[in-house]
Formats: sequence, C-alpha cells, structure tokens
Amino acid sequence: MLVNGVPYRTIWLADDRVTVEIIDQTKLPHEFKIEKLESVFAVANAIKNMLVRGAPLIGATAAYGMALGIKDDPSNDNLKKCYDLLLATRPTAVNLRWALDDLRTILTETPVGDRKNVAYKRATDICNEDIDICSNIGEHGSLLIKDIYDKNNNKTVNILTHCNAGWLATVDWGTALAPIYKAFDAGVDLHVWVDETRPRNQGASLTAWELGQHGVPHTIIVDNVGGHLMQHGHVDIVITGTDRTTYTGDVCNKIGTYLKALAAKANNVPFYVGLPSPTIDWTVEDGVKDIPIEERDQHEVATMRGKLANGQMVDVQITPDASFSKNFAFDVTPRHLITGLITERGISKANAQGLRALFPEYL
Repeated sequence: MLVNGVPYRTIWLADDRVTVEIIDQTKLPHEFKIEKLESVFAVANAIKNMLVRGAPLIGATAAYGMALGIKDDPSNDNLKKCYDLLLATRPTAVNLRWALDDLRTILTETPVGDRKNVAYKRATDICNEDIDICSNIGEHGSLLIKDIYDKNNNKTVNILTHCNAGWLATVDWGTALAPIYKAFDAGVDLHVWVDETRPRNQGASLTAWELGQHGVPHTIIVDNVGGHLMQHGHVDIVITGTDRTTYTGDVCNKIGTYLKALAAKANNVPFYVGLPSPTIDWTVEDGVKDIPIEERDQHEVATMRGKLANGQMVDVQITPDASFSKNFAFDVTPRHLITGLITERGISKANAQGLRALFPEYL
C-alpha cells in the first residue's frame, strides 16, 4: 500500500537481508517510524507491545523472529527456546502458533547447518503467501460491495468496520479492508464508518490513517454509534476481521465486534468477516467456551495517547486514581450472527460444512 505515495509492506528485510524492519504502529497516526528488529527478543517485544499487531502480521513477524533467533545458534535447544519465547507473546491470535509450528516443523527436519537460510526463506514465503491470500479476499469481498452498489442504483455504499483489519494488520492489502480497497480501486462509490475501537483506538488511529493514505472516504465514529447508524439505514454492510475462527464458524475478534454483530442482526444488515485460512483453528469447536481471551494491562484503558498543539506526544490519564480497569482484548461472535466468511477461496457460510467445502484438505 502507499504511504505518502511510496509503496510499503508492513514488514520486510533490510538491505543486509538479515535485519527485519517494521512500521512501529504505536507511533501512528502522528509519526511514521520504521523500527529495526535484530534479535528474537526484539521481535517478541514488538509483538507483545503491539508495534506490530493483527493476526496475519503477528504470524509473519513471528516467522522472522524464529529466523533471527536461530541465525547464530541453530541448535535444537535454541530452536525450542525461541519457539517458547515467541509463543508466549500473545495468546489469542492463532496465526502466531500456526507460523511457529510451521517453522519448527521445517527446521527440525532441516540439517543444522542449513537452518538459517531455510528459516529466512520460509518466513519470506509466509509474507508473500499472506499478500496473495489478502488480495484474493479482496477480490471475493469486493463483489459483495459492487452488488450492493448496483442494486442501489449506484448510490454510495456505506460500510462499517471495527478495529483495524487492513494493510497494517497484514503484510499488505488487509482482510476486512481488502474488499474495500479493491472495490474503491474499481470505481465503486463507497464510504467507510470507522469505529474508534477503544481502548487502543486502532480504528481511529490506524484504519482511518491507512484509508486516508489511499484516498478512501471515511468517517471516524465512537464505538457505540454503530447501532444507531444501522437503525437509521446508514450502514449497508459490516465487514470485520478475525484473530481466530473456529472450524464451526465462531469468530474471535477485537473487543466490541460481538456488539456490532448483534446490532447488525437486529437491523437486517449483512455482517461479513474477512477470513484468511491460517486464522482458522481446526481444533476448536466452540469459540465462546474454548478460545482464550487475552486480558491486557489496565493502563490501556486508563490512559490515552495524543498530540498536543505544539506537536508533542503525551499520555494522559482519563480515569480516577483509585479506580481499577478491566481490559479484555477480544470477544467471540457466535456463528449464527454472521452472514458469511470471506476467504481467499470464496465466501462461505459460517459453519463447518461451508469451511470444509472450501478447505477439504482439513477433513
């Protein structure tokens, strides 16, 4: 995608082909900063503290973390240490475990002397595969938007999204935003309602920023406005991302997604999820009961980061000194609230039959 007219991925290898470079997303939207990652510990910090975030990007970053971790010591003992360190960084997004399992399996079967090169190649392949997956999600999902556009006699299509499931959450294109970019580039007149997405404001700071960079019309709203907009006919379709999806179609995504799905169901607004296949957890049947929900530091709820008139960036406390905050990072949207899952192989019903029809290799 473009940043000030220059194409970027969210993660890439530096000129030395060893150091990993990322966009520090904690600095956006007010500062565009590239961070160098030179060790597995730097990668673990970047994932845990959300310099990178979004399930596909977490997986890609973890893959490069394994490469960095074993480049000087490719022994089995160190391979296990790197795996364990990275796996502990974020508990909910299944792409993290998927990428680490993938690297561990490949490297275990590779002669020790060849492991460094194999690890870097596989991490790069994972990034390239993610781009293809997201581009295909965009192609399939854009047809839904175009269909609404055609049926409404070319009136503006209003799309509501939650959190950030765009280019910044993947290596490129995004999941929920990929259909929007593809439809916009094809000439569809559209507008995006962007939930601010408390407590980290990833909608207001990240989704709005990247949509603006691409020239897509959008409006930031507070999280609780979505239901009101749906009641009054101002939302044609809701598209969100996912951090983990059960093979039965339950979707775990950023906290607040469940409430949007309830509002959409009550107002007959179609609710879709951009779903890259590495995000499907084929071992979990009941998302509400069995997906672990990450709880993050209460500091994220109690403070907000912003820019002063003089350009200085500051953290401001917004809650009483003596009050405690609870910070659940995700919730689960049950399958019966979901109209469809937009995958790289097509659009599926949110159930086991639909997903297995598209991905029969997991039967």
